[in-house]
Amino acid sequence: MKRVLSAIQPTGDIHLGNYFGAVQNWVKLQEQYQCTFGVVDYHSMTMPYDPKKLKENTWSMVFQLLACGVKKENLFIQSMVPEHTELAWILGCVCSYGELSRMTQFKDKSEQLSEKDKDAVVSSGLFYYPVLQAADILIYHADYVPVGKDQDQHLELSRNIAQRFNHQFKKEYFIHPEALYTETPKILSLADPSKKMSKSLGEKHYINLFGDEAMIRKQVKSAVTDTGDLSSSEMSPGVKNLFEILKACERMEAYQQLMSDYKSGSLKYAPLKEAVADALLALTTPFRQRYLEIVANKKEVKAEIKDSSAQIRSRAAQTVKEVRELCGL
Repeated sequence: MKRVLSAIQPTGDIHLGNYFGAVQNWVKLQEQYQCTFGVVDYHSMTMPYDPKKLKENTWSMVFQLLACGVKKENLFIQSMVPEHTELAWILGCVCSYGELSRMTQFKDKSEQLSEKDKDAVVSSGLFYYPVLQAADILIYHADYVPVGKDQDQHLELSRNIAQRFNHQFKKEYFIHPEALYTETPKILSLADPSKKMSKSLGEKHYINLFGDEAMIRKQVKSAVTDTGDLSSSEMSPGVKNLFEILKACERMEAYQQLMSDYKSGSLKYAPLKEAVADALLALTTPFRQRYLEIVANKKEVKAEIKDSSAQIRSRAAQTVKEVRELCGL
């Protein structure tokens, strides 16, 4: 089977955009590929963070991924596999400074940090983390990496590093990983449909996949629909976003009926929002129930994830052993 690698930072609860953009796809890919999925806590250190919160968020993310259907044998915690950081150093020595300086996310996150705190120190880790990301991929000899178009630059860097390593050490050792593009709906903020759903925008801008029923209904009920441009014949971004969520939840009967109402000019927003809230609760309630079961047995689950991380680490250790030999270490 071809190998797939993907990872997620433990920056808080999984929200609807995370689920439809990545996690739902991970669950499906497990049936087609040899998958390795990481909770990458090293990456979370590139921005200011609280150590206690990082540990809590890391385990919470693990529990939530398991609740969504990710298999425990495919899951590891990055800091339990320190070979990632050793390989990142070695790969950094074949990656050019110019390549890293052109990475757009470094500029974006540096500006975001400075806007929040003008005295904040931008860490060198934030500049260097694309190399660690390349190590995450290359250490497992991944054939494919599920990505969105906005992540193409990072995957291209991984390919460049693999090619330069192979050339420098005169062996076709690392695979050149390819992007695995999949159709994923673009879920926007309910409070501001001009922006992608994101935790960084604040609580009202994202729907927590594990949130309670009252909160989800309240957020959907208060979703922005029309934005003022009534002269336009096109569907407003807010209304379109609600239809996208309904479609992503696979509630096609409600989707088609409400779309028919929209086209005929008889659509009322209250029934649309109610249908979206119902669809979201039908999707998320089983996840929430499964999450509570996992948390109730978290000691056992943690032991299982430590075991799966150890098993996955043995593969990473073999790669580093071979890389050391090639590099003369």
